[in-house]
Amino acid sequence: MKIKHCDDLNTLVSLSKRRGFVFQSSEIYGGLASCWDYGPLGSLMKLNVKRAWWNAMTRRKDIVGIDAAILMHPMVWKASGHVDGFSDPLVDCKSCKTRFRADNTDSYINEKKCPNCGSKDLSEERNFNLMFKTHMGPLEDTGSVVYLRPETAQGHFVNFQNCQQSSRYKIPFGIAAIGKSFRNEITPGNFIFRTREFEQMEMQYFVKPGTDAEYFNQWKEIRMNFYTKYGIKKENIKFKDHDKLAHYAKAAVDVEYKFPMGYSELEGIHNRSDFDLSQHSKFSGKNLEYFDEANKEKYIPYVIETAVGCDRLFLAFLCDAYREEITADAEGKEDVRVVLGLHPEIAPYKVAILPLSKKEELSSIAEKLRDDLAMDFDVTYDEAQSIGKRYRRQDEAGTPFCVTVDFDTINDQAVTVRHRDTMVQERIAMSQLSSYIAGKLKSF
Repeated sequence: MKIKHCDDLNTLVSLSKRRGFVFQSSEIYGGLASCWDYGPLGSLMKLNVKRAWWNAMTRRKDIVGIDAAILMHPMVWKASGHVDGFSDPLVDCKSCKTRFRADNTDSYINEKKCPNCGSKDLSEERNFNLMFKTHMGPLEDTGSVVYLRPETAQGHFVNFQNCQQSSRYKIPFGIAAIGKSFRNEITPGNFIFRTREFEQMEMQYFVKPGTDAEYFNQWKEIRMNFYTKYGIKKENIKFKDHDKLAHYAKAAVDVEYKFPMGYSELEGIHNRSDFDLSQHSKFSGKNLEYFDEANKEKYIPYVIETAVGCDRLFLAFLCDAYREEITADAEGKEDVRVVLGLHPEIAPYKVAILPLSKKEELSSIAEKLRDDLAMDFDVTYDEAQSIGKRYRRQDEAGTPFCVTVDFDTINDQAVTVRHRDTMVQERIAMSQLSSYIAGKLKSF
């Protein structure tokens, strides 16, 4: 048997639409560029991705959660530097009307020519702020301007004291959040990798100055272990140190994943120093110092940030799990089984119930079994077409277990459990099925 892994994003785009993971947003109107909708399977899987990250953070004894508003006081973005500095250098080609970023386009950087048509008839570089601007209230004047947040992190910082004092946590401690962010990207693309509306999972860990380097290294290890725990292959993921640090950073590293288009950023881990709390203290006039009662000292905490895009992580899980198993019969005719080998905690459904026939004597048993298992697991039910085709559909959906209800079930009260990855089949009593599946899921 030959195994082929995903080497083309178009393969995943096709699978995502066919199986209901991701659809083009507003497709019936021709779509809206770089905006995507998560379908029946995609919305379940995305929820599982967020749950895995959230549990990894908030089940610790030193991290609390927060759900901050998307709209924030405009001065938040002035203090953070986004109003003045959150921009990309933009160039327009006067020949083909292509618009592109000047700082990451090789043909422009090296030869000052358009990456699309090769023309050198280009506009001057100009900075383009990436924040979406809107207005609050009935009048669209400068006094009512607000922004759709470009990151969730500022919600952590402006609520630092609220979270610390209400939870009574001592430093070091962290604040975690999952939420939508918006960036008016000049060159979005590569499916859901870079979009204008996206979901972030960010954690800010507040530490005493002088201990920041130690915690920075700790969080690098913690985050790498997260990826391998949920099935990302070690050979597809690596750290990459930043060549140039952001204005707020003392140290920074990216977790890069080997997507079909090459290694690209999946997560950023940053030592943000005391920049954020110092800035918000300065602009708000509020004292954001932390008082260490044990040592009778005050200080502005340093921050270690871990920030991962939920959509990018979703895509990485799809890429890593996708495989084509190619076998040939005696005459050389090939058969291809497409499998998403997702970790069960990430897979949209854990179990599929498949009655061998639509006859009421089987469907009544199968439907009751489906309802019983749904108390403990995400379960789907499928009775259309042959059992072989239904198995293949569930393989593409990443479902770890298929449960077949057949005519023998009527007499022996047992079902056949088929394992996604090995295709091994076992006969299990229905009364033992829930505990059997739970045990197998824990052993992954």
